[in-house]
Amino acid sequence: MEETITAAAGFLVAVLWFDLMFDVQLLPHRRSPEVPEIVLASISGYYRRVTTTASPMGRLVGLTMMILLLALITQAARGDAPGWASAGSLSAGLLAVGLAVLGVFGRARRLGARTDSLAVQSRLARHILRDHLICLAAMIVVLVVQIGGA
Repeated sequence: MEETITAAAGFLVAVLWFDLMFDVQLLPHRRSPEVPEIVLASISGYYRRVTTTASPMGRLVGLTMMILLLALITQAARGDAPGWASAGSLSAGLLAVGLAVLGVFGRARRLGARTDSLAVQSRLARHILRDHLICLAAMIVVLVVQIGGA
């Protein structure tokens, strides 16, 4: 199970890395009420592709999230890792997948549509960046625990 968990978490870290390559364009504008149009155009164009036109890749990401959670639950149920390792990995995995499913995907799709005002698009982009940073930290926790502690 550890190999499956590590592979799934590693894949999700790679996906987050690509997302963050676009998200970090916000950092120079973090104190501005609105993000410049050119930055929003770049970020929203990326999210339009990955949430709408890049099928079936989006399904692969969702499938990987499901495999990760099922593997973490199986590992915990079988006692294949110390209790603290299973609890920590499962908590971090649930946090990351929950944020992605319940927040990031919908916001990214909405941002990609570009139907909102610049102020709303700026807020959406900032939420996505924040959530991606949390997801990245959570996936790194999963990897560290699985590689070093399980």
